[in-house]
Amino acid sequence: MIDLSNIPIIDHHAHALVRADVPMPFEKWQGYFTESPNALVKQRDVPHTIMWQWGMRELAGYLDCEPTAEAVYAARNAMPLTTLANGMWEDTHSETLILDYYGFATHENYTLEAMAANFNQKIEKLLRIETYAQDIFMQEATFDGFLDALIAGLEGARASGHIGFKSIVAYRTGLDIGWVSRDEAAHAFAALKPEAERAGKIRLADKTLNDFLVVTALEIAERQSLPFQFHTGLGDTDLDMRTANPLHMRPLFQSGRFDHVRFVLLHGSYPYTRDLGYLAAMYPNIYMDISLAIPFITIQIPQMIREALGLTPINKILYSSDAFSLPEIYWLANRWGRAALEKVLDEIVDAGALTEAQAYDAGERILNRNIREVYWG
Repeated sequence: MIDLSNIPIIDHHAHALVRADVPMPFEKWQGYFTESPNALVKQRDVPHTIMWQWGMRELAGYLDCEPTAEAVYAARNAMPLTTLANGMWEDTHSETLILDYYGFATHENYTLEAMAANFNQKIEKLLRIETYAQDIFMQEATFDGFLDALIAGLEGARASGHIGFKSIVAYRTGLDIGWVSRDEAAHAFAALKPEAERAGKIRLADKTLNDFLVVTALEIAERQSLPFQFHTGLGDTDLDMRTANPLHMRPLFQSGRFDHVRFVLLHGSYPYTRDLGYLAAMYPNIYMDISLAIPFITIQIPQMIREALGLTPINKILYSSDAFSLPEIYWLANRWGRAALEKVLDEIVDAGALTEAQAYDAGERILNRNIREVYWG
């Protein structure tokens, strides 16, 4: 039997916890067990999911309480958040979090500095380009000023402590990213600026401008050989899943302009896992992350890992949780992810495809070593 329990997890894509001083009524806590933003889904449907029912039994075992949601909620609230979170990370042998923090519920969540100060995880950070660009958009009156400030910030990202970029363009305008001229982007900026000034804010959802921003960031990542995460596949209802298939990105990969960018395509692109596996097998700088599908697809996690391992080179698969807000989401992801990986690797050994030593090496790579190589060389 393959036992990966002693391998430390480097969780390369995750989000900060909700602060301990933020009220957490039962309904709010329950709502974090779904990706849906819909209030009725959170209240009515979550208790009928395997994520919730299995998760409550698992959590009850860890917290030593009755296997009911009410008992789990009471037990988790009976201890300081730091005790709960640190214990759960220690239990699943997690040691490092790479946080996509910028623009993620920052009014309720811990800052990166507070995460590092209060919890037992080493904290690294990524720069999310769309939300970063939104702030600059509101600060600059002209397109030239906006672009100069954006480029300066992205070029200085490594110096300011970021170890890579993250894009949510899949959420905004899709992964069919096109080539946009400076003049076209300037025209889009000018068209958006008056309404943004009236509203006092902007959510960048203009395809012309978004495509220009992504390509600009990719050019900087190319020069600096930076990892660049892209949301792909499943997400909440703000996402058009039809344009979240990573095959839409093939023109970028084929262009030859970004051969030194380490593209980390997130979430196993679920349900497009085999499509992502093909891309990772064909292009040397495409990597498959398997988060969010872990833990939310629950009993299908082994199936997703099988699809990933079928074609994808083992050195191209990276574990993360994409956990957010609650320590419980981290714990379930790490627990179910490691167990599913062990199960699938056992099957592969039984089939004679890998030796036990090779299977253990694969598990160690996916949970730890591949991530070190992508982000720190």
